[in-house]
Amino acid sequence: MKHVENQDFKTPPHFGDYLVERGYISSTVLRDAHLESERLNCSLDRSLIAADVVTRDVLSKANARFLDVEFINIKASPPDARLSDLFDPAMLVRYCVVPWKKIGSTIVLVCESPEAYLSFVSHLEIAGENYEFALGKRDQILNWVTKHYEDPLRRKASARVPESESCRGWARHTSQKRLIITLSGLALFMALVLAFPGATLGVFALWAILTLFVSALLRLSAFAAELSSEPNQAPPVCPDKNLPTISVLVPLFKEREIATALLRRLKRLTYPKALLEVALVVEEHDSLTKTVLQKCALPPWIRIIEVPEGTPKTKPRAMNYALDFCKGDIIGIWDAEDAPAENQLEIVANHFHSAAPELVCLQGVLDYYNSRQNWLARCFTIEYAAWFRLILPGMAKLGLAIPLGGTTLFFRRTVLESLGGWDAHNVTEDADLGFRLARHGYRTEVIPTRTGEEANCRIWPWIRQRSRWLKGYMVTYFVHMREPAKLYKQIGLWRFLGFQAHFVTALSQFILAPILWSFWLVLFGLPHPLEAYVSHEILVALGLSFLAIELANALINASAVSKPELKHLFAWVPIMHFYYPLGAIAAYKALFELVAKPFYWDKTQHGLSLSQFQKKTNRLLPPRLGSVELQSGHKSL
Repeated sequence: MKHVENQDFKTPPHFGDYLVERGYISSTVLRDAHLESERLNCSLDRSLIAADVVTRDVLSKANARFLDVEFINIKASPPDARLSDLFDPAMLVRYCVVPWKKIGSTIVLVCESPEAYLSFVSHLEIAGENYEFALGKRDQILNWVTKHYEDPLRRKASARVPESESCRGWARHTSQKRLIITLSGLALFMALVLAFPGATLGVFALWAILTLFVSALLRLSAFAAELSSEPNQAPPVCPDKNLPTISVLVPLFKEREIATALLRRLKRLTYPKALLEVALVVEEHDSLTKTVLQKCALPPWIRIIEVPEGTPKTKPRAMNYALDFCKGDIIGIWDAEDAPAENQLEIVANHFHSAAPELVCLQGVLDYYNSRQNWLARCFTIEYAAWFRLILPGMAKLGLAIPLGGTTLFFRRTVLESLGGWDAHNVTEDADLGFRLARHGYRTEVIPTRTGEEANCRIWPWIRQRSRWLKGYMVTYFVHMREPAKLYKQIGLWRFLGFQAHFVTALSQFILAPILWSFWLVLFGLPHPLEAYVSHEILVALGLSFLAIELANALINASAVSKPELKHLFAWVPIMHFYYPLGAIAAYKALFELVAKPFYWDKTQHGLSLSQFQKKTNRLLPPRLGSVELQSGHKSL
């Protein structure tokens, strides 16, 4: 054991020479590692590990010999469990530290490196003189800590967000109780329909028409705001010495087809690996994904974090658990099927370096890399292009709070932790978090970096995915509207109106879509059920108004795909009218699940473009290709 003062352990004196003398590395490797550590203002250890010239465990043993401290085998000499109550488990897993023994008034901490020890004690309230350190293997330390603190870490993952801002309280209401309430509401609705059919249809038609016009106004305003604004100037380049450490979470679940392609994409990233940590987050009993990953040679900057079994089994719960293991100052999210731009993390670092403190979240642009696959993939790509390239940035420029996408998100770690991470029970944790950020006075910005995703290219998987999104929208709206006055006070009138316009119109338009479709009957000269109550001229005027809104949406979609890499979709814009009705089916599925199983995460299957390619060609992809490269000529990838 050894006591360490608060000195700089980034480059222990002569440690590099010691490594060369003992044959761990060559003098050339040492020179390059020193230059890299000085350039990035990071430790020599980080540079050597990132370069994959020496393993983490070997470096820990070398540090122990150089500093003349003990190297503890945790398996052979287990820690004193009675010390556990003195420390926050989250801090132990973040810095890879375990309280081992207490000798007199001094607690011996086993750490993976001297740097980890200094970082850990700097966050403790008790003076550093009460601690000494020894070194050990990272895997042994984390295995002991995660097993010993398994229950508190599991509970925390499910309930990081304060209950007042979460939907988990709904779990106290049984599905039977929700079913009774729902059936009672349906019975009342049917009674009104039977007693007052025309009036009931009129009320719903009026609401559908009102929300349609509000939705159109919101989209056109966002579209105009984005087109009329000056192009965003690229922020100044962040100096290498000020680059942040970035940890990116990649949740995986039953990803047999996509895992190996994902690793190939991640290795293309150009961000300095000494400052990068990619965490592949897998469920404890997901043997399928774990088997695939075991066959892959992971670089030292990619690690696997295993989430213990628990409820609910959702992506946000997995990310909540993995968050404590991350060392980065910036926390990012990618999905399993993502193909991020090679320089995406540099763009993120530049934006955060020059941004005001209230800007705590950056949202990248999402595109689909299999947009030529079939009709559904083309329509999905057009929809995403309009949303992420025009509507979402336009809403931000209008000063509205925006719902986040589920990937290509980057947060300032301190703020993310202060808000409690993600609501583990909300199946659209991204949209919920976007508005929680706004409620606490923070801002989100859309940045010009693209990530390729796989478009859902089969009807039923598309409906399942969209129903999960719509169910989450319903849950998010109800959670934030628990106390409307409080929400209004927190975000102000303008954002409050924007919140209502976005959520209420989106949900109403999907659920009431059949009523709006009925107005097409008038334009085709067919009778309409409301003709007994409303003049034919008014119905015609409404039908023409709806046609004008369709043309406006077509204009937005056409503008979104006018970029060179999306021009092949231009001819498909007119058929979007036949794509949107799928959302109504998804909405009714979402309503059913809101009652029957509100926390159920309907898993989106990835790798469908890959499997279709293999089926059509009757062969496997070449080893150098991943599913992101099925579409030739897609320069953005």
